[in-house]
Amino acid sequence: MRYAIYFTPRQDEPLARLAANWLGRDPFGAATRPVEAVGDLSAAEVAFHTASARRYGFHATLKAPFRLAPNETEASLRAALDVFAEAAPTVTIPRLIVSQIDGFFALVPEGPLPPLNRFADDVVLGFDRFRAPLTEAEIERRSPDSLKPAEFRNLCQWGYPYVFETFRFHMTLSGRAGPQESQRLRAAIDSLFGEVLQQPVPVDALTLFVETEPGAPFMVLSHHALGRRAARKTA
Repeated sequence: MRYAIYFTPRQDEPLARLAANWLGRDPFGAATRPVEAVGDLSAAEVAFHTASARRYGFHATLKAPFRLAPNETEASLRAALDVFAEAAPTVTIPRLIVSQIDGFFALVPEGPLPPLNRFADDVVLGFDRFRAPLTEAEIERRSPDSLKPAEFRNLCQWGYPYVFETFRFHMTLSGRAGPQESQRLRAAIDSLFGEVLQQPVPVDALTLFVETEPGAPFMVLSHHALGRRAARKTA
């Protein structure tokens, strides 16, 4: 069993609903749903391009999937998330845009957002005690020879290559696409998400996901709203 600490919008928010329809799965529930044709892409093409992202559900990685350390439990992890979230302030992303990163499409902030990066850093640091060290097999699955030196150091120290100086907030929408496929895929994503991306996105909660067995879809286990301590002080 593995856990992950992600950001994802609430299930009833327009961005979450659109992403669930696009990916063919809502991580807040167990059922998959048939994907539909979008733009010039047939339903079969959408299903093909979203297959790798579907298993993880719509999210932004803050603490990458990990096995629990031997001295920790699911209950202790959820309790720590409650304490952390209570004190952490909400960070608002003024606008998300569609971007292609290493071949795959994702939603990313339109410009630099240092408070968001600091928040992500705090999550990595604050929850590392819950993470069991990576095994040699787990390190090998990350293709360490393809990583830059800083990414490899992060993988060994923090269990994930893309943290701190290599972190980039992104919400994945597809697998890798070649040049011939990218234009049509980008057009379909733009047509589906264009209107909702005009709205700011509050990063207002941490969501604990769980993978119950290797290869199983990641599901929402608990949702932890940010800033409750500050809200009580101003109430």
